[in-house]
Amino acid sequence: MQLKTVFLDRDGVVNKDVGYVHKIKDFQFIDSLLESCHLLNSKGYEIIIVTNQSGIGRGFYTLSEFNELNDWMISKFNDYGVKILDVYFCPHAPDDDCNCRKPKTGMFDKAFSNYKIDKKNSWMIGDREDDITAARNAGIQNTVLVRSGHKFNEKTTSANFIIDSIKDINRLIV
Repeated sequence: MQLKTVFLDRDGVVNKDVGYVHKIKDFQFIDSLLESCHLLNSKGYEIIIVTNQSGIGRGFYTLSEFNELNDWMISKFNDYGVKILDVYFCPHAPDDDCNCRKPKTGMFDKAFSNYKIDKKNSWMIGDREDDITAARNAGIQNTVLVRSGHKFNEKTTSANFIIDSIKDINRLIV
């Protein structure tokens, strides 16, 4: 059986993006994120987080600090009854020319090799055009940009939908 999956960017979609978030005290879930993810799980969607974390490659924080925050974040999802299937991250700086940093598809490719994902019925929710480009190049055509993160050009985006926040996703994904 193939998995219907919602891919979420982290900073700006899952949590408020205050710049290189790597400490629990600085992590704030976006309003209604947990409720929205719970509803997505109840509709049969798996959730995978795909996140560029160049702060590691830039030396702003360590892999250990990222893992500590990630474990804490997953525990908060679990406390709310939300299942996160996996988290993929790119630790590289933009100049490293890796294949995992969005808009490249490496994180999606890993997910596809680890899980049998139904690309046709899966979604990407991001706050940058790079999120949308990576998803489309990986074969995920259902795409959403949220206004809760970075500013983007709404006239030129290739996203299928634009919403104010993750809380609005439940009217799109059925």
